[in-house]
Amino acid sequence: MRRRTGMLIAGAGVLVWGEWLNWRWSRALVANGEGSTEAVVVLGYRNPQPTANFINRWRVRAGIRSVAIDTRVIFSGGATSGGAAEARLMADYAKSVLEFDGAVLLEDQSATTWENITNVIPLLEDVDRIKIVSQPAHALKARAYLRRQRPDLAERLVRADDYRPGEWTLVKPLLALYGLWTLRGLKAGERKISRRRPRSRRSS
Repeated sequence: MRRRTGMLIAGAGVLVWGEWLNWRWSRALVANGEGSTEAVVVLGYRNPQPTANFINRWRVRAGIRSVAIDTRVIFSGGATSGGAAEARLMADYAKSVLEFDGAVLLEDQSATTWENITNVIPLLEDVDRIKIVSQPAHALKARAYLRRQRPDLAERLVRADDYRPGEWTLVKPLLALYGLWTLRGLKAGERKISRRRPRSRRSS
């Protein structure tokens, strides 16, 4: 009985740990954000099949539910294994299945997260708020890359709706382990939860 109780407690602890880490990552390198325009950048995942796979479908749904104001949704990701670009597959899913009729832009040349950010920067110059959507660790990595490439644009980063308590709960420990590995190159300051602060207005 004690052994079973101990296993249950340990299992619950692992789930709480995975939940906490993903929660923390979703709140790093973001600010309050002000303004009337925003861009939601949805990062693609390798997708050799002819339709959006499970992970890309979830990322699209998270991107659509992140839309708040006058928003453009940017799908970012190139072709995998000679198939269609991830960006195209995600956009098709958003329009044909989710019936999203908002503004959509495609960035279909990227093969890495660094390239995702490099290639979407021209599409972000004129917006007030930027949301990057993926699994929390991956989205944090992308925000850190934007901070390295364009710190002025990184000041416009705000939270996306890609973390929700209880969503993916059973796999969040695995996502947390993978996230710790993929974020190993980030500096300590790029992992900290951002202090909520008013953003200064850009000069007109």
